Amino acid sequence: MHLVVDTDTAGDDVISLLIALHTPWIECHGITINVGNVGFDYQVENALKTVEVSGQAGKVPVYPGARQPLIRPWVSADYVHGKDGMGESYFAPVGQRPEKQHAVEFLLEASRRWAGDLVVVAQAPLTNLALAVRQDPAFAQRVKKLWVMGGSANGLGNVEPLSEYNFYVDPEAAAIVFEAGFNLYMVGWDLTLEASILDQADLRRVEEMDTPLSRFFLLTQKKVIEFNETQGILGTTHPDSLTMAMALDESVWRDGGDYYVGIETQGTLTRGTAVVDHLNVWHKTPNAHVCLQADAVKFKKMLMHLLETGSTGIVRS
Repeated sequence: MHLVVDTDTAGDDVISLLIALHTPWIECHGITINVGNVGFDYQVENALKTVEVSGQAGKVPVYPGARQPLIRPWVSADYVHGKDGMGESYFAPVGQRPEKQHAVEFLLEASRRWAGDLVVVAQAPLTNLALAVRQDPAFAQRVKKLWVMGGSANGLGNVEPLSEYNFYVDPEAAAIVFEAGFNLYMVGWDLTLEASILDQADLRRVEEMDTPLSRFFLLTQKKVIEFNETQGILGTTHPDSLTMAMALDESVWRDGGDYYVGIETQGTLTRGTAVVDHLNVWHKTPNAHVCLQADAVKFKKMLMHLLETGSTGIVRS
C-alpha cells in the first residue's frame, strides 16, 4: 500500500503513526503536518520523534503544512494532550529534520506519482487537503482512498455538544474536502467511544509489558488519561489509531453505509458538525462511506500486539 498520513501529531496521532510504521508491507511515503492539536512546531517534532521510535529515522520524511485554518483562528487541544502533545514528556529534538517542501506540494506530487494507488489517512483538521483540492481539483480523483477521522455519525461531539474537534477547527476545509469527489471513508468520534478505549485493566497490562513501545505509549498518553478521567472515561481513547487500523485492515470496519454528509459552517451552536443524511431527506448523491460499527476486539488485539511485540500482525489483504 502506498500511504501518506496527514496529522496534527499529538496523543493518539502518535500511536496511529506507529501502527502504520510497524506494518512491514506498508510504504509510508511521507507524513504531512496540519494545524490542530497543539503548537505547530511541537506537532512537527512529535512526528519526527515517532519516526525515530519506529526505527525508521531518515526513511520517512515529514512535511510541514498549513499552520492556520483557512479562515478561522486556531483552537488548541493542549488541555487534552499536554502543551507538547506528548503528555508533557518534552522529548529532546531528534536528528532527522523536517523537509523544506510544503505538505500540500508533496500531497499533490504523491498523488501524481502513485495516481490511483495512493491511500491518504487524514487524522487532523482537513486544511492541507482542502488547499490541495483548491490548487488541483483533480487531486481527489487521483487518491485511491481517503480515510478521514472526523465528525460523528450520531451527532455526538467532543469539543462542543455536536462538534468533533477536527471538523470544528476548520469546518470550511472539511466542507471543501467532502464536496471534492474523494472516495472518502469517514470514521467518527462515536466509534471512538464504542470501539477504541483501552480501559484500566488494559493499561495495567501495557505497564506490565515493559517494552520500548509500551513505555513510549504510556509517556505520550499520560495527559490524555488524566483528561479522560474528568470526562468519565477511565482509559485512553484512540480515534486515529482506529481509523488507521481500518485503512490497513478493512475487516475492522464491521458496518457502515454510503451517505451524503454535509459540514455545518454557519451554525452558532453546531460549528463543524458532520450532518449525516441517514434518511436521504436531501436526495443527494452520497459523498462518503460512513462507518457505523467497528470491531473493538480485533482493534484492541492489534494495538496490544503492537505494543508488546513491535508488530501489528496485520496481514496484507
